[in-house]
Parts: sequence; C-alpha cells; structure tokens
Amino acid sequence: MRAMKIPTLTIAGLAVLSLAQASGTIAQQIPSAIANDPAPTKDFPPTMDSPDILSHGARLNAIIYLAAGENPHGTVLLMHGFPGNEQNLDLAYVIRRAGWNVLFPHYRGSWGSAGTFSFSNALEDTQTALDFARDPENVKKYRIDTKKIVLIGHSMGGLMVSNTGARNPDVAGVCMISAWNLGAFILRPNDAKALNTFHTASPRLAGSTPEGLIDEAKQNGSKWNYVDYAPDLKTRPVLVIESNDGLAPDNKTFADALRKAGDTKVTETHYDTDHVYSDKRIALQTAIVNWLQTIAK
Repeated sequence: MRAMKIPTLTIAGLAVLSLAQASGTIAQQIPSAIANDPAPTKDFPPTMDSPDILSHGARLNAIIYLAAGENPHGTVLLMHGFPGNEQNLDLAYVIRRAGWNVLFPHYRGSWGSAGTFSFSNALEDTQTALDFARDPENVKKYRIDTKKIVLIGHSMGGLMVSNTGARNPDVAGVCMISAWNLGAFILRPNDAKALNTFHTASPRLAGSTPEGLIDEAKQNGSKWNYVDYAPDLKTRPVLVIESNDGLAPDNKTFADALRKAGDTKVTETHYDTDHVYSDKRIALQTAIVNWLQTIAK
C-alpha cells in the first residue's frame, strides 16, 4: 500500500497557530528573536554586566544584558513582582536577541539587594534604575539610546513602571504584565485569603513584616491606584497584558482609562493562563517583542 503524504507545518507555523488558538485573537507573527541567535559579532558581541546601582545608599543586585552591535540600543528596564519568584528572565534574553539592552534590578531588601524592602522603597528603586540608564557615563558604557527607554513590569512591577513612567515623560513606552493595582486592592474589603500574599512574601523580603506592608499600602492606597496615572501616560505606547489571575478587571479598567484620556497607542491582550504565564511564555515573548518593534521604528 502506498504511503499517504501528510502536509506538514513549519515550527513557526505551528507556533502561530498555537498563538491564535490560545488567545482567541488574530495570530501574531513570531519574531525571529524567539528562535534565532543574533549573527556573530566579533567586536561588540552580546554580553552581560552586573553594575553597581546605589539606591539611597544601598546597593541593588542588578544585571544588564547588552545587545550585540556597536550602535546605541533601545533599553528595557524590567521590574519583577512581589516578592519576585517569577523574574521573567526568558523575556530578558529574547528582548536582547531582538536588539535591545535589558536592565534588571532587584528592589532593596529582595534577592541579594542591600537595605530594607518596602513598597515606597521599591518605587524609589525603580526611579533610581531609570536614572542609572540615563546617566551619561552609563549611556556611553552600555550603548544606550536614551530616546528608546521602555519600562516593563510584571505584577507589582506593573505598578512600579506605570508610576515611574507617569512621572518621567521621556520614557518611550510602558508595558504592564498582569499588573497588581495595589492601591485599589488594599482599599477594597479583603478577606484573610486575599491578604495572604503579604504573609507569604514578607519572609523573602528583608526588614519587612506582613502587618507593616499592609499598613504601608493602606496609608498610600489613594496614591497607588495606577488607573489614576492614565492622563500622564496618554501620549505614549502602553501594552497591557492580562491573564486569568483575578487582576484582569483592574487591567481592563486601566486600558479603558488610557483610551478615554486620548491614548491612541494602547494595546490590550488577554491570555487564557495563570499569573506567571506558565503555558504561554512564547505567546508572552511574541507580544512584547512585536510591540517593542513598533517603538523601535
């Protein structure tokens, strides 16, 4: 019996099909950076460094991933969540392969950084990291294009980058991945289960207690509702990525607020997955790299 010839799909084709099925939206083109290393570069290869970033007297444990090539690169400031168990370093590598530098710091009191953790300190640390990327000496050393500095934050990091982006109009764009709206959250009625995140995170964060973190959030709740930042971000590209983690309503409210404020560069994407995108990492990488490419033009 003659063997039947079965049509085949390329790996890229399968990936595009998978994205279409996963998101229920038009499939996005898979960037070459997802699966391909950059061409060899003898004089300016991709590399990494561990710079000293001092935030209010304390050294932040930070890494910068440098893209290949002699010319200045767009640079992403990548901020993790609370306490930062998921650090999204797969995003750092794919973003670097796409031609961007990635600066990844840890907040004070977290994951080897000196000092004490607090939400207020984390906001200061995010600003400090941005200032580091704009410092003329670092711009030269790390080949940073200061006109293309983008902030990306996951969970609590989404609050950090939206707040910092709102206060720094020269930031080229902001991406929020399942952003935790701490201010709105803490001012709602919450049961013990909802507040458990403070109890599980605090032991990993130096100098903090669950009670202290909750009290700090309550005192600053009215200032830490990221929906209020929409008017200050309305002129810039903003990528809002959502999942099935209970945070999507706040994410959608923020995206709607941006549109109502007049932002015509809002991109909103929802994935049928958990808070850390366990089974949608390729989809997440694709959405972010494609969005960055629109800023790079």
